[in-house]
Amino acid sequence: MGENEEAKVGERLEDITGVTCIYVPVSDVFKSIKWYQENLGYQPSDKERVEPGMVTAILNIPNRNGDMPIPGLRQVVPALFLHQSDEESGRLRFTWSMDDSDKPHAMACFITPRIEELINRFKDNGVHIISERMTSGPNITFADPDGNVWEVWQP
Repeated sequence: MGENEEAKVGERLEDITGVTCIYVPVSDVFKSIKWYQENLGYQPSDKERVEPGMVTAILNIPNRNGDMPIPGLRQVVPALFLHQSDEESGRLRFTWSMDDSDKPHAMACFITPRIEELINRFKDNGVHIISERMTSGPNITFADPDGNVWEVWQP
């Protein structure tokens, strides 16, 4: 496609049909698995042996029946690929400077139908909550133990 050519939406196939995974750098994969299980409900893929010292893991959200999703062309909730990374290798961090506050900004936003339950779980589990807002529906911004920032929104 040339620089000046516009894609004709009605004449092309779907280019993007979902997000399959988000790569997340963490300092301790084993501990992070436990954190993501306890706080967000993510579970290790059926192929994962969860043990101390592991350097990578794939986590998924089970469906309503408790079954792990089968990867396909339409992925509703992305898997998390946890990778061991030291501080020098970096974390997923950036700031939002629209109001001159330089607050940490989320790298992704999840959706939930039960945000109050989630907020209560986070508070009970000592999750670092950065902010709670009521913009276009309840929203909470929080960080995992490595400082990776996420959001959850209830439409």
